[in-house]
Amino acid sequence: MSHNFDLRLDTLRTAYHDDRITPRELITELRDKAAALNSEYHLFIHLLSQEELEPYLAALEGKSPAELPLYGIPFAIKDNIDLAGIPTTAACPAFAYTPAESASVVRRLVALGAVPLGKTNLDQFATGLNGTRSPYGECRNSVLPEYPSGGSSAGSSLAVALGIATFALGTDTAGSGRVPAALNNLVGLKPSKGLLSTHGLVPACRTLDCITYFTATACEASELLALTAQLDPLDAYSRANPQWNDGGAFGTPRPFRFGVPQAHHLQFFGCHEGPELFANAIEQLRAIGGEPVELDFSPFLEAARLLYEGPWVAERYSIMGELMERDPEAILPVIRAVLAKAPSVTAVEAFRAQYRLQELKAVSDALLSTVDCVLTPTIGRPVTLAELHAEPVLRNSELGYYTNFMNLLDYAAVAVPSALMDNGLPWGVTLFGRAFTDQYLLSLADALQRRTALPLTGGVAAKLPVPASAASHDKARLVVCGAHLDGLALNWQLRQRGATLQCKTRSAPAYRLHALAGGPPLRPGMMRVAENGVAIEVEVWELPSAELGSFLTRIPAPLGLGKVELADGSWETGFICDAWGLEGAEDISRFGGWRSWLASRE
Repeated sequence: MSHNFDLRLDTLRTAYHDDRITPRELITELRDKAAALNSEYHLFIHLLSQEELEPYLAALEGKSPAELPLYGIPFAIKDNIDLAGIPTTAACPAFAYTPAESASVVRRLVALGAVPLGKTNLDQFATGLNGTRSPYGECRNSVLPEYPSGGSSAGSSLAVALGIATFALGTDTAGSGRVPAALNNLVGLKPSKGLLSTHGLVPACRTLDCITYFTATACEASELLALTAQLDPLDAYSRANPQWNDGGAFGTPRPFRFGVPQAHHLQFFGCHEGPELFANAIEQLRAIGGEPVELDFSPFLEAARLLYEGPWVAERYSIMGELMERDPEAILPVIRAVLAKAPSVTAVEAFRAQYRLQELKAVSDALLSTVDCVLTPTIGRPVTLAELHAEPVLRNSELGYYTNFMNLLDYAAVAVPSALMDNGLPWGVTLFGRAFTDQYLLSLADALQRRTALPLTGGVAAKLPVPASAASHDKARLVVCGAHLDGLALNWQLRQRGATLQCKTRSAPAYRLHALAGGPPLRPGMMRVAENGVAIEVEVWELPSAELGSFLTRIPAPLGLGKVELADGSWETGFICDAWGLEGAEDISRFGGWRSWLASRE
């Protein structure tokens, strides 16, 4: 029986729930489809046999989608990530080994009910951004055969783009989880470093490597990240995910500011469509509430150059150097050329480069602190297979212009489709931001997908649901009504914590404002009432979530923080007052706000 299911998470769950197909039926069909396509696209290095699939399918017997969040969901694994009992090659047969256990992320996904289909092709040792550097065959683009798939996570992107897997695991050191997404109409999530465990990953640069997700939609990537972002004691580089970056942070964006590179830093390498496509993406972000802000992009670009022109090439060599010295022919010539200077890199050069990188990060972080995220093209210009063959190093370098700095500077990034080129090739942009703003970036990517309404993988038109909650990130919004207002006596407590004023507005007409007894300083007490309420003048500030706790613990009784309704009907965290604290207080609601009352006392 043949099916043609849209493989998105919610669609498959509905199909399983309605008994229109079973995991065993679907996985068998998808395996057959993968085998038929593999000779043309070379996307799998190892496709699991029916015998190898059986333990995963048997584990689902007697279970249901209600019990397992990823029940029967097919996924693919880049072949530098371990799957127990299946060879890991990193696209180098001489390097291959068979692991006894799966990578931590793979184990987690399987425990949640997902079913691995196979190990996917890649640029050897994840060194490349194009998908042509593999002894297992070049990976061509899913849309136009004269273009590459992008790499190094070439086969993983194709597994999703060709409708074989719901999602796929890739890796990203310099752009490998984003460039293939752009070229194949996918969302590519490169999480903050350490957010997904790299235990069981063959390192490219261990200090920089990230495991990534390829999905059709940003909302699916959000769900997968929320399910698998866990601190892993088996990975020394693992980091705990702050609560402000959990699944609840995914939502509908409020008005936001996004950085864009200054015009002289934008590079499209001769692509005449690129400038117009990027300008259109900026307008699309404007339409969902964004305000573009030009940024000096030079520190980001200088950091990017350090990855291959600096000593970090020696970190790659530390992984494959011994094999390269023992058996040079085991390593592809183009990769040998990239690593040729690595043995001569000195410790002095490495430290000097680290110092320079830290200087660049300080400047870049300061720029990022002024915006909610930054928008760039994902690639400047798509290159053909012929161009890659003619100038492999140059063309690969061009593909990494907007991607190479990301992990060096410790940022999160999401590649998302934004247009189709005149020839039908997908084109996309990247949203990046501070570490641990992953869910916020996915929220923006989701809003952009709904805005552009491009066809999704498999040709299904996008009809994505609008999230019910507001998106949030690493900064908390706080409503103030008294001495913390801009320029008043206690405002320094906010500014000292890095807070910035977002807007001046009023509360809903449901509050009474009181001047509490005692002081100095004079303190306000704002209380919600059932009747005779008025609108109170307030300000909305934003401060780092990490500082909110220290602010809260220093608020004296009877004041505290709770939820305040604003004039537009939204609810935000803000100052509230316990009823017992009104003893001896003066009701100053008639003044409409703290400033007006203070002025009346002068």
